[in-house]
Amino acid sequence: MKKHSILALLTLLITVSFVASAGAGPAFATAPVPQTNLTFYWISHGSEGDPIWIFALQGANEAAKALNVTLKASFHHNDIATQKEAFQAAIAAGADGIATSSPQVGVLNDEVKLAHSKGIPVVFFNTDDPGTGRDAYVGADNTQVGRSWAQYLADNKLVKQGDKVWMPVEVPGATYGADETKGIASVFDPLGVKYEVFDAKYDPVETLNNMVDYLTAHGSEINAMIGLGDMVTGFTQQAFERVNWKPGQIPVVGWGNSSETANAVKAGYVNAATWQYPDAQGYMPIYMLYEAKQGRAIGYTVYTFGLYTKDNADTYIKLTAMMQSK
Repeated sequence: MKKHSILALLTLLITVSFVASAGAGPAFATAPVPQTNLTFYWISHGSEGDPIWIFALQGANEAAKALNVTLKASFHHNDIATQKEAFQAAIAAGADGIATSSPQVGVLNDEVKLAHSKGIPVVFFNTDDPGTGRDAYVGADNTQVGRSWAQYLADNKLVKQGDKVWMPVEVPGATYGADETKGIASVFDPLGVKYEVFDAKYDPVETLNNMVDYLTAHGSEINAMIGLGDMVTGFTQQAFERVNWKPGQIPVVGWGNSSETANAVKAGYVNAATWQYPDAQGYMPIYMLYEAKQGRAIGYTVYTFGLYTKDNADTYIKLTAMMQSK
């Protein structure tokens, strides 16, 4: 039989098979109909006044809209008691899924266990606590982020043995700052570089004033700065200007999820900053909870962070401006 005849015969057989299947019913099992009328809770330990949380909530709202689910969000200003209450209330209300950040290691263990006993999936975002048994995590590895900041300063010979690095933070002892400090210590301790965690307070006005007061009193004693939170890093340029410090007075690294920090990187007040894709930290947990409700496995971690410098600061200036305009 000629080659073209064989092809013609195969085409005919395939066509007949398809028509027969179509007449007899579907040849494959139909996909399950996605669940609707779902309600997910999004619980943050942070404040709606902090740039990263504004962007993260926008991402969560966009996910809820795209998936046609109801989202109930709350902020708890690092008040562990009220965050635990919100978590428990979500369980009592029959939440279909809960996304939460960790205010401190171990404090949500009982809540996650109770949620799981009710069949409610839990995804952590921004700050992780794998010891809770959570189903998944979306966010930065804060220990690795801290290590990357210290390594940047060391690799670029911006600090040396005996130098002192000032590390302002909004909430001393909170999970994010504690993990970042661990990473920093793993680099600085062997090098003999000193560092001091400074309590800047979790209030914009108070934070800036405290930073200025510290620089006025102790500025001559420090050789570099690491901003352990978005608010403090975002105030770098304003604080330096208030004490008449010029760009590059000391090297600075830290978080970079605000337009203030992105512009400070471009202006030279901050050497390098970390973008942790805050919109993804809002969007992805809601998507993952939705996937879990469709019967799919979500037991994985999504790390979201990357360092940027003056060379590509314009990208992040545009990103922060875009999100702030929404």
